Amino acid sequence: MDIRLDRVRIPVAHESMPGAMLMPARELPGVLFVHGWGGSQIQDLTRAREAAGLGCVCVTFDLRGHGTREVSTTVSRAQNFADLVAAYDWMAAQPSVDADAIAVIGVSYGGYLAALLTAERPVRWLALRSPALYKDADWDQPKLSLHADPDLPAWRRRRVDAADNRALHACEAYRGDVLLVEAERDDIIPHAVIENYVAAFTHARSLTARLVADANHAFSSKTMQAEYTGLLIKWLTEMIAGARASAAARKVERHKRDIARAGPQRHGS
Repeated sequence: MDIRLDRVRIPVAHESMPGAMLMPARELPGVLFVHGWGGSQIQDLTRAREAAGLGCVCVTFDLRGHGTREVSTTVSRAQNFADLVAAYDWMAAQPSVDADAIAVIGVSYGGYLAALLTAERPVRWLALRSPALYKDADWDQPKLSLHADPDLPAWRRRRVDAADNRALHACEAYRGDVLLVEAERDDIIPHAVIENYVAAFTHARSLTARLVADANHAFSSKTMQAEYTGLLIKWLTEMIAGARASAAARKVERHKRDIARAGPQRHGS
């Protein structure tokens, strides 16, 4: 993310004064939303609208096998991960998007895919709500078939090291900022999964973890949804405003050094 600084001269009384004009770059931060299994982009549109109000380009989309169609019984993690990569590449290629300032927001299965994405594409900010976790085996098999594994619920309650899981390994290597939101009464993603994600983010620039009291996995009430939206937008505001302020500070310091080297400036015509 960058800030534009132009040297200007301001006319006054047949003379001109030297000055500087700072403004946001023409390219804006991008925010990519990834819905959960069985969901659709409709669930992300309200938060995308809020994030767009921060001065971001926001993209929502339906993973294959989702959206207006009945959830597919044949779609695999490999296919949906390819969907996410394609959506990321499409957004990053838009002329209005700063490809160095992209946030990815994932929910449940979408959070799992978002974690994996950080190993393949630059993600500056990563927000995960109740991220799912799966064994690495059977990557190309239909996603629904994974739940036929009788060991999956127990496995999700165990400690899983980053070295033993592809998604957690990606989290361990991630160097950006992270928001991790947990539902207190999640009956699908146990607390141990959240602990495994937290333990994996050993190199993150920052890690913000929040627990939403009484929330279930789907955040099914308006109150739960509103609390999550508030947490997300507050975090995005801090991340984006902080990045813009840092970029502006660097430009200002460089401008100060240029002024100092040039010496006193006279008003001119």
